[in-house]
Amino acid sequence: MAFGTPPGWSRKPPRSTLFGVSSRPLRRFTSPTATIGALRPRGFVRARDGAGHSSFFLSVIFPHNQAQILPYNRALKDLNGFSPGHLLEKLDGVFIVHSQGAPQPTRQHELGFYLAGHWHTLNVRPRFAATTDPLERLDVTLLQKYVLEPIFGITDPRTSTRVNFVGGIRGQAELERLVNHGEYACAFSMFPTSIENLMAIATPGVSCHPRARGLSPSSEMLCFAI
Repeated sequence: MAFGTPPGWSRKPPRSTLFGVSSRPLRRFTSPTATIGALRPRGFVRARDGAGHSSFFLSVIFPHNQAQILPYNRALKDLNGFSPGHLLEKLDGVFIVHSQGAPQPTRQHELGFYLAGHWHTLNVRPRFAATTDPLERLDVTLLQKYVLEPIFGITDPRTSTRVNFVGGIRGQAELERLVNHGEYACAFSMFPTSIENLMAIATPGVSCHPRARGLSPSSEMLCFAI
């Protein structure tokens, strides 16, 4: 199968058409239970800049129960002028803070926070997650909306040099290493977005931050969760 990318997609969202191996249209993909899961940006770039056969790329379909979503953790360069104690007081307005915490969150709306050599468990206060909007309920959305922007002053995490995204495959030990070596001041350990949540937000006009999740098995190809 291959997906054709129309000219000028860089200015407009791309439209994809499903083809059979004979290059004849197989069928229009309209199943409500099929969701575009992930496409790495360099795959789009190749399709955009290519010519002839190079304007196509292979794709693969994964059943949703055979794909694992890995978290993208956050490491922060500085505390935005706060002392560790004052920062924890600010976080207490958004989370229920447990000082004797664990590195790995165990459920949605729970985060691990590593600061000054100690892990804290942060549980989102219910009023901040009281919405039926699936995108607004994502932990990464809550973190950006109520912590990274108002407390750390990071308005766009995609371009800021003060935040780094650390793939969950590297584990919480990598977050500890980054902070303990002085490269970063603190780190947030995220609970992975569920496949169901990812499918719920994959609707027209709704976009998810590219560092909200990573799919495993991973691919440079377009993936569907069925």
